[in-house]
Amino acid sequence: MAKIIPLFSGSKGNAFFVGSGGQGVLIDAGRSCRQIEQAMTTNNMSMSAIKGIFITHEHTDHCKGLRVLTNRYKLPVFASGGTLRALELADCLDTNTQTTIIENSVALGDMQITRINTSHDTEESCCYSITLSDGRKAVVATDLGVMSPALRQEISSANLVLLESNHDVNMLRNGWYPYSLKRRILSDKGHLSNDSCAAELADFIKSGCNRVILGHLSQENNTPELAAATSLCQLQTQGMQQDIDFTLDVAPANLSQFSVVF
Repeated sequence: MAKIIPLFSGSKGNAFFVGSGGQGVLIDAGRSCRQIEQAMTTNNMSMSAIKGIFITHEHTDHCKGLRVLTNRYKLPVFASGGTLRALELADCLDTNTQTTIIENSVALGDMQITRINTSHDTEESCCYSITLSDGRKAVVATDLGVMSPALRQEISSANLVLLESNHDVNMLRNGWYPYSLKRRILSDKGHLSNDSCAAELADFIKSGCNRVILGHLSQENNTPELAAATSLCQLQTQGMQQDIDFTLDVAPANLSQFSVVF
């Protein structure tokens, strides 16, 4: 049974387990090792199910627990070359940690994990597509800035997507963030807004990617209700019905029991 468990998702930290048959991979490790352990236990999963950690980029909310996790469980780490260099400079990796630069795709156990480059203000950010032994595919795509043609194509051939719906543009523009931070978030190297996320979904669902999870919501400039309502409104205008044509969930920011089968 293929499933995704968004252990944590949001501005305070991100970590996603994707797998089947009792094994899988961890996409990002943006909470402490203890918090990730607790989240796995809450979702009835053993840490031994994690066969590797795939890091999207070096921002703290995606790698905070990496050093302790890899030391404690001897897990290999996969990332782009630029991200691995940034992680080493930030002292997020022990010298004994097994690291692999993922140029295109890599096999791990009975899984195939593919890297898709993303536009974000880091050294060499990416997101990941995970194909499991039964052929089911999930894409975890956050911190996008913009949606690239390559990412659109990858999602269109997937069964599930966890897609960034980071902020409501009006909340961000009228909020307390300094102008420089607002400009960064709204730029092509920032984050995908609710509206930008919603505009992509109909085409994905028509192609067969009918399990949608909204992720990486800003705690300051968004709410789960607003993100979901924005996407639902857009899909309903396309004549699509929730729980008939698609399922839509919002990834929890904090510890909870939550998973989606795909």
